Amino acid sequence: MIQHLDVDGVPTLLAATGGPMRAGLTFRVGTADETLARAGITHLIEHLALAPLGLADYHVNGATAQAFTTFHTQGSETDIAAFLTAVCGHLSDLPVARLDVEKEILRTEWSSRGAASVDDIPLWRHGARDYGLASYPEWGLGALTADDLREWAARWFTRENAVLWIAGARVPAGLRLPLTAGTRQPVPIASSALPQTPAYFVSGSRAVVLDSVVRRRAAASVFAGVLERELYRSLRQEAGLSYTTTAGYEPRGDGYATLRALADALPEKQDAVLGGVVDVLAKMRVGRIEQADLDATIAKREDFLGIAEVDAVRLPSYALNVLTGEPNLSVDEHRAELKAVDLADLHEVAGEMTASALLMVPDGLSADWAGFAAAPTHSTEILQGTTYSSKEGNAALRIGVDGVTLLRTDNPLTVRYDDCSAMLVWPDGARQLIGSDAIALHIEPTLFNLNPAVIPAVDAKVPDDRQIAMPARAADAIPQPQFVRQPTAPTNNTWWEVPAMALSGLGFVLVGGLSVLLTLAMLLTETEPGEEQLWGAVVVLWLLTVILALPIVKLWRRRRQRRR
Repeated sequence: MIQHLDVDGVPTLLAATGGPMRAGLTFRVGTADETLARAGITHLIEHLALAPLGLADYHVNGATAQAFTTFHTQGSETDIAAFLTAVCGHLSDLPVARLDVEKEILRTEWSSRGAASVDDIPLWRHGARDYGLASYPEWGLGALTADDLREWAARWFTRENAVLWIAGARVPAGLRLPLTAGTRQPVPIASSALPQTPAYFVSGSRAVVLDSVVRRRAAASVFAGVLERELYRSLRQEAGLSYTTTAGYEPRGDGYATLRALADALPEKQDAVLGGVVDVLAKMRVGRIEQADLDATIAKREDFLGIAEVDAVRLPSYALNVLTGEPNLSVDEHRAELKAVDLADLHEVAGEMTASALLMVPDGLSADWAGFAAAPTHSTEILQGTTYSSKEGNAALRIGVDGVTLLRTDNPLTVRYDDCSAMLVWPDGARQLIGSDAIALHIEPTLFNLNPAVIPAVDAKVPDDRQIAMPARAADAIPQPQFVRQPTAPTNNTWWEVPAMALSGLGFVLVGGLSVLLTLAMLLTETEPGEEQLWGAVVVLWLLTVILALPIVKLWRRRRQRRR
């Protein structure tokens, strides 16, 4: 059983375990609650709450996810009580003396993390807001102040917005949770940057990823297991195209869940893997699902539900449901749900997955042929305003009262000021505006013929709390125009051009006329024996005519360019 208790006003879950005692304190706050200009504030508070604890002799850690932040530990009752009590004390009175140190640690953490295949998917699905912020760096760290952190902690890290779970025989003696009062916070409303689905986008990753949003239910969870089996069989065992084939199901807390599949590929096999993933989904969408795969997946889930530690293992996910208001089922209710899932349910989930699908394909490939629409990479709106030409001649920048448009051949980029999630600000004058739809527009003053008042005008339109100061760039990192027309130096030494053109013209007329007359004479009269060499003279005259014409053409073009 999982017991529902209360510790200092914090809902508490307790389940027995035969192993070491472990516990976690989970809050309903994560990166999806932030804004792009404040990205990193929750993670920073998590670090500050743990920093004073130093190097512990038992396991402690923290994790900031999209909608939740958790502090967890494993050890003796005394260790667990001391850890959780200290964390709550630090959250109520943040140790801001370490603010600058922890900022640097987080920057280092971000710079050293490896890129994952699925990193860009949130951005493409949701844009530069809520769940899409997981794709962006923690740009907000630099400007965050101690007061910013205290306000954030007072709103989100409260006893009403937390759940404590403990795998052990009892609540540890001496445990105190000195959190401030607050309110339970709802799960963020998920936005969408996709005009239509199914859709696809191109990535530099060599993996093919299929991401979707489906209703949260047992059938969708089972479908993930069945899909993984089919991908493994089709792409690894039978075709030998992939090494890693996975599928996962993750509830979002709002009645929906993310259902995602991945298959890796060698560069020369990427098109085949893409076709294989699409074929597997199409096969399941039309109802071609093996009963044996369904039975095997359910049997695996039932095995998990039968272990002695099942309630203790379920505690973290059980706590998330308490925080979001989602129903929590007993083990017997889970078994009943699993047994009720049939092939028709899986067929229905396959249709949901297809309808909401976002497919990530490697460079050089597309999925138009499979009925997937290309996710937008440019804007449909072009704003009115003053247009400034590019020094390279390949674009133009239009600055208006409502926003900025970068005019390119067929792919304009527009960011409206009232829809700007953030603007990156460099000391050298460069700016990058990022719209809520994730469209990013870069303004490089070195590349455009801008009025000096343009950049200050743009700065004035974007609210201060959306501007992110960036570090100064090295001189060689500032782009310079590559194709600049060099102005012709003025010169007064042109008196000889007209006489030269006149002399060349006179020679052209005389020699050209002689060439025409001689050619006509040779064509209209019968050539006598021995006169064939006259044709050689005709050819020479025509060559001389062309040579005399060249100075005229060259001098005329030179004078015309100078007049421009």
